[in-house]
Amino acid sequence: MPAVPFTRIPSIREQRSDLVLAAVMFVGAVLSAALSTVAEIYGDTRAEPWTALVYAVAVTAPLAVRRRWPGPVAVAVCVAYFLAISFQVPEIYVGNIAMFVSLYTVGAWMNNRRAALIVRVSIILGMFVWLIITMYREAIEEADKAEVAAGLLSPYLAFMMIQLLLNVLYFGGAYYFGERSWNAAQEREVLEQRTAELEQEREVTAAQAVALDRVRIARELHDVVAHHVSVMGVQAGAARLVIDQDPERSKSILSGVEGSARDAIHELRQLLETLRSPGGETTDAASTVTLDDIRSLAEASTDAGLPTEYTVIGDPVPVPSLVAVNLYRIAQESLTNARRHAGIGATADVRVRYDDEGVEVEVVNTGRSAAALRPGLGQLGMRERAAASGGTLDVTPRASGGLRVRARVPLAGGAQTVSPIETDVAS
Repeated sequence: MPAVPFTRIPSIREQRSDLVLAAVMFVGAVLSAALSTVAEIYGDTRAEPWTALVYAVAVTAPLAVRRRWPGPVAVAVCVAYFLAISFQVPEIYVGNIAMFVSLYTVGAWMNNRRAALIVRVSIILGMFVWLIITMYREAIEEADKAEVAAGLLSPYLAFMMIQLLLNVLYFGGAYYFGERSWNAAQEREVLEQRTAELEQEREVTAAQAVALDRVRIARELHDVVAHHVSVMGVQAGAARLVIDQDPERSKSILSGVEGSARDAIHELRQLLETLRSPGGETTDAASTVTLDDIRSLAEASTDAGLPTEYTVIGDPVPVPSLVAVNLYRIAQESLTNARRHAGIGATADVRVRYDDEGVEVEVVNTGRSAAALRPGLGQLGMRERAAASGGTLDVTPRASGGLRVRARVPLAGGAQTVSPIETDVAS
């Protein structure tokens, strides 16, 4: 998008301050005209005293709207000043101030910068041309009167040089301070825009953080609830099948259901306590799991009716807690899906592999063949966990039936050697 041109629009408060300035300047012009008349400024050639009152109105009234129409105000004030000097109206001090303020306002408030440059340069050039013509005319008159020049410069020429220098400083100051005010206002506008953009970005970032937290909470709830409810469902179904033939075995299976329910409630309580407590601190033990806890998943899967073999390959190395939790949840979700969809007689293998470059968790199950994978929340959660750990996830159907889930996460300073396979069959 193209940048919006910078413009200055006076506020109601600023317009009121201009009215006050015009009133104060008018009072000052009247007092200055009265004192100048008493002091006999211009001597006998000065204009009538009533012209000073007209001049006071003409040179100060435009200042009341100086920020709304800076260009016309500057022209009007300079014309009034030029006429007052030409006709020797007995007031010169407030007029000088009014002209300075008007030129400053053109530089500080005129939005059309090219027009602002033209107005100021035209006024300054016009005033200097008029000053030079006046100086030349008076110099001729003084030359006719003077008989001897004092050194290189006559007293009159020295006085004119001082006047020229003062005018350069006068007009240069009005031009400089006007430009500086405009640039400062432009910088403030840019700073305010950037502040607003940063505020919007902060709000967006906060909303994204809330959304990510909601996704994380939903994923944790899905993994915990889906796993334990799946185990309880399988165990309850097995208990129902054998309750008539073998009541004792049915009781044993139901006790397993009770244990799974307690585990689910414990994990949910830890999750809720973490969410309730400021900074995530709780009085309970931390709910963070490690890769070693995948062994208990394999044992629970075997108890739930899906014989699962657990294998560790390579020398275990320290793994960041976030990586460990994510890989644990991936293994949990994979075993849950296997119990749901693999069918009767299926088995599963869980392998945790450490090598020089990272750690890998692979869950392979036998059972029904899957021609195509149907995306769901479980797969989405596993992919998000793998990506959050900086790793990858592969979910592929096996030609002989079942599914292979492989999650790999690169680690800095992985295992340096690979030991023989350690196998432990969960029973």
